[in-house]
Amino acid sequence: MRFVATIRVLPKSEVRDPQGEAISGALRSLGLAVSDVRTGKEIVVTFDAADETAARDAVRLMGTELLANPVIEDYTYELDLEGAASFEPAPVDDVVYGELKQKGEK
Repeated sequence: MRFVATIRVLPKSEVRDPQGEAISGALRSLGLAVSDVRTGKEIVVTFDAADETAARDAVRLMGTELLANPVIEDYTYELDLEGAASFEPAPVDDVVYGELKQKGEK
């Protein structure tokens, strides 16, 4: 089976994000009421796996061993079958190396 994983890597909340701070300042200079900006990266990987369990194991290996630095970054991922029709984003399945804040939390 062919899967598509969307992996998002962000700095941990306690880690300073200079790029996010610069973007936040620039957005404020445009007159926007921005309270915080965090920058990261999104990696989309298409790969084959025997089943969904094997695919999730593979994505977790990608995240923990290569894509995220566990000291300063968290990662989340979404996993879909390639070609699956989806009109809404898949729910974020996993948070590794800490907790990401939900909207509205302090």
